[in-house]
Amino acid sequence: MASSSISHEGVNDPTMATWRQMSINDIDGLLRVADKVHPDLPESDYVFTERVKLFPEGCMVLVESGDVCGYAISHPIRHHRPPALDSLLGHIALDADQYYIHDVAVLPSFRGRSFARECVDKLLTVAKRFPTTCLVSVYGTAPFWARFGFMPVLIDGVLEEKLRGYGEDAVYLERNNGP
Repeated sequence: MASSSISHEGVNDPTMATWRQMSINDIDGLLRVADKVHPDLPESDYVFTERVKLFPEGCMVLVESGDVCGYAISHPIRHHRPPALDSLLGHIALDADQYYIHDVAVLPSFRGRSFARECVDKLLTVAKRFPTTCLVSVYGTAPFWARFGFMPVLIDGVLEEKLRGYGEDAVYLERNNGP
């Protein structure tokens, strides 16, 4: 994993990109990244704001020199019940029994430097308290997610219908978090 955020002297270097917990103040920067990475899958600022408020430990930003250059949104859900694209949750269900990675997005100029891998590793640490983690893979990214143990699983008609909102190539993936 990257120790790229540490200079040779061992002092944090603000010019190097690093992941940190997201705050409400990061939403504008997140939207700029989302507009570039997901132009065909737009979501409103209120969706991201709600996620940060409901489950801050599952929301991260990749920041370099004060600019957001990547983000991650994740939170607990009920098994096989991810939210529809661009929809509010209202609350995290008390009986949530699965972890959901809603999005990991990194600007193209920051790809190939293990930032996404570093972020997913952090999210999977949070996810350990749930038996499984799921996500909706878009843009043909299933091979990337397979590196973390995510595989397609059988889904019901309700979830199949919800996936249509994520585009024709959307695939529901899941992984076991336990031993």
